[in-house]
Amino acid sequence: MKKDVAVADVLYRHSKSFHLASQFLAPSIRQRVQTLYAWCRYVDDSIDRAETLKEAYESLHLWRESLEKIYSGQRVDDPVGQALQELVLSCRLPRLYLGELLQGMEMDIVGVFAPDEETLYKYCYRVAGVVGLLMTHVMGVRDPRALKHACHLGIGMQLINIARDVLEDWNRGRLYIPKDWLPTLPNVGQRLCRESFRPAVQRLLDRADEYLHSGRAGFCYLDVRNRLAVSVATEVYAGIGEKIRRRNYDIYAGRAIVHFPSKILYAARAIVRAFSMVKIPSEDGLLQCVLNERQAMRRVEI
Repeated sequence: MKKDVAVADVLYRHSKSFHLASQFLAPSIRQRVQTLYAWCRYVDDSIDRAETLKEAYESLHLWRESLEKIYSGQRVDDPVGQALQELVLSCRLPRLYLGELLQGMEMDIVGVFAPDEETLYKYCYRVAGVVGLLMTHVMGVRDPRALKHACHLGIGMQLINIARDVLEDWNRGRLYIPKDWLPTLPNVGQRLCRESFRPAVQRLLDRADEYLHSGRAGFCYLDVRNRLAVSVATEVYAGIGEKIRRRNYDIYAGRAIVHFPSKILYAARAIVRAFSMVKIPSEDGLLQCVLNERQAMRRVEI
């Protein structure tokens, strides 16, 4: 299987929303985005599909070994890994961010509950905020002021994911909502109380709105095509949040899905929003976005 065919197929099969948004990108940027998405998806699926903790840790260990090979220039056998290795070289992707992503996957393995808000946001940073930071490299953004907004956009989308997937995650033995957001903490295997979770889901979405607002403020650092694509993805994701709100934050109302006609409306709204922004000229010099963890976590704050 050719690498470009493999990575393009992953995006189409697993995320129709991101696939729609990617159509606004230049072909070369689209292929980079597909590569990054495919690698993230493969890692996530390998953890989720593990039947035991041992299998999950073994899978995570293999991905860490693969990452070591990618950055040391060794041969990588699987097509998606090969594509990522090329992307790392061409876009100078910081290893720190991909390592943080794997740490986020490890949090999925070891933790059933998010003990507090700080843990929730740390998790969102690791599994989604760093993806926003990686995207600045993929899209060739040069202005370091874009970093915070890119990170916030990823975190906002992840908060919406968590609000949408409460039941699905609980069936996997995971609960990302901080325990102090709930009146009582459910026992493993217990049926969740609909009314107990409404305020918590609303709180997730309110916080997501704040992060998305910050993310949108960074669109001005993108060129027109990239701005259109990111804006479309953002508005479609915001649409998922809107649907959950219309259902009164009911975790038993079924998975919130934005169907194609609604996606077109959100895309139109995104285009209007994208063209209403003024482009800020990029600063000279390469984007300096290799941050240590403490610096990165400070950028998460609004």
